Formats: sequence, C-alpha cells, structure tokens
Amino acid sequence: MSGTPTASREAALRIAHAARVLAVDVKAFVCALADRHGLPLTEAKLAQVTVDDLRAMLAGDHADENCAVGTSLDKLKEVIRLFKGENVAGSDLPAVQPYAEGDMPQSIRVGVASNHGEELDGHFGSCERFLVYQVSPDEARLIEVRGALDADGAGDKNAARAALVKDCQILYLQSIGGPAAAKVVRAGVYPVKQPKGGAALDVIARLQQNLRHPPPWLARIMGVPAASLQKYEEAALAGGDA
Repeated sequence: MSGTPTASREAALRIAHAARVLAVDVKAFVCALADRHGLPLTEAKLAQVTVDDLRAMLAGDHADENCAVGTSLDKLKEVIRLFKGENVAGSDLPAVQPYAEGDMPQSIRVGVASNHGEELDGHFGSCERFLVYQVSPDEARLIEVRGALDADGAGDKNAARAALVKDCQILYLQSIGGPAAAKVVRAGVYPVKQPKGGAALDVIARLQQNLRHPPPWLARIMGVPAASLQKYEEAALAGGDA
C-alpha cells in the first residue's frame, strides 16, 4: 500500500470546511474529489475545481447545466473560494505578497522546504510544499507557495520535485539524499542543508546579511565578485593600470 497521504494537511482542512458548507459526508466528498482529480488531493488540485465540477459530484455526471443539485449557487461559490484558500479558518499557509519581475533589483529567488506555516521544517523528498521567496539585501517577499505532493506521482519523484524549484537559485531544506541533491544541482539550484530547521524568515534574514558581502559560493550564484576576494581583484586591476 502506498505511503502517499490522501491529502495534504491544508487540502484536508479546506475539504472539511467545504463539506460542512455543502452538508455532505466528508469521506464521500473526498472519494468524489479523488475520482475526478486523483490522489493525493493538494491545494493546487482543489484550486482547479469549478462550480460545474461540484454540480457533477453532487448530482452525478449527467446533471443538467446550471442545475440546482439541492445547493444554492452562493454555497457552491463559497466552496470554490475555500478551495482557493480564501477565508479558511485554521489554515497555516502564509500570505503571499505581490511580485512582478524587476520589482527587486539585485535579488535572488530562494526556495524553502516546508510542512507547516512559514517554517523551514521539510525534507526534500517528503515536504508538503516549497515556500518561494524573492530576496534582496534590503527586502524579502514570499511570492509563491508551491504544493509538492503532486510530484510524488511522477516516474522520477526527485526530478519532478527539483522541477518545482528550478527557477530558484538556492533551496533550503532540513535534509536531502545524494542522488536527489544531484538532480537539484542539475536543475541549476544550490541546495543548502539546515538540519535544525527553524523559522524560514530567520534563515532568509541571515541570507540577506550575506548578500551584502557575499562569500565565494554565494557570489557565484549572484554573478558578482566575492567579498573575500574583492581587495585582491582591486589590487590586480590597480597593478594592471600602472
């Protein structure tokens, strides 16, 4: 039997709220959702559910268009909002901030493996989500929360998870195996282990300090001279001009 959970914690919370709104049995509702969208049920899959999907689940696949199915359209729309993460009491997903490319000059993109809230508490191969930040020396924004459980159904789970963060320059995680780390590196991402974990924003704050005076490994990622080598480079340039 597969160890893959039926739903992520966040998805399960949204489903429970939705079942109460619709006054339906939670287990039956989960089975109907799984039949249409596959397991595991994740935040990303729930966000794709439409009013027509709900009608079909409540009244059968042959429900007439715009049929009432014993539930008002307002309630169906309320469920759609819940599935998108709006007004979900008890949700631990952190709020995402707006971001457009070019908003933050001299910034890099950073992923964090997470299972709860805004915590760095995930292992690469099993975390429920990746928090994605845009980080500059003076500002950090959480720009996206990417569910990771869908990747577990792929033929190569590690490659699929690496693809989720391929636009990041750095990925913080509690642990990662050698073969998985190789696939992350191959995707152009630098994995950084933080075995003790902790608040993601604390890790980001330390990174911001390093962005001001980057060590060699970070300078390579940023495409700038390393702070520790800068005085030698300046001396070399001065000698060349003499």
